[in-house]
Amino acid sequence: MQRRGFLRAVVGVAAASALVLPGAAFASAPAGVAPSDVRVAGAKSLNVQYQVQETGYWCGPAAARIAMSARTGSLPSQGDLAAQMGTTENGTDHIGQIANALNANLGTTWYEVKEMPNDPPSQAQKDLLWQDIVTDVDNGYAVVANIVAPPGNQPPGYPPDQTIYHYFTVIGYNSDNMTVHIADSANFGGNQIYWLSFDQLASLIPPKGYAA
Repeated sequence: MQRRGFLRAVVGVAAASALVLPGAAFASAPAGVAPSDVRVAGAKSLNVQYQVQETGYWCGPAAARIAMSARTGSLPSQGDLAAQMGTTENGTDHIGQIANALNANLGTTWYEVKEMPNDPPSQAQKDLLWQDIVTDVDNGYAVVANIVAPPGNQPPGYPPDQTIYHYFTVIGYNSDNMTVHIADSANFGGNQIYWLSFDQLASLIPPKGYAA
């Protein structure tokens, strides 16, 4: 069974284990803060504490920690979250482990697992994803997505000849141009917080899922 949420490169059909890829920076990178929680016309982004993931396989804990920071300043370490989630050098198995950790640490039942098994996703799945992002952000919750980014369909800075399995955090949206605001702990090419088209995000999640 394929592991989920491990910052992993697959070249051809061979999978690499715990691999730190060129262009990825980890614990030594400085923390940052996303734009403030503010709405401008059809756009809104949450104020979060950004961190680069501290190992090549802690994208799940890092994404969850970034999401949590939209709600609280009392944050566990990435290592604490990795222990809570059962994250190993093979990564975090399933988006459900992210949702459980978010709910437990925030003292809420807000987060649910949403699967997107169809690749490409159905229109109904895309509509639900957009609705979940808008609802969550409007209520002060960030979304954590489990993505598969193959060559030819990748966020900025990703290694172009490799398929990356990863978790990142959706911290905002712009309904005027249908884009989403991403906080990405991988820091590929120095890309930490950036905008991505909603259609591309929807194409990256299948056959995985997200916590919203």
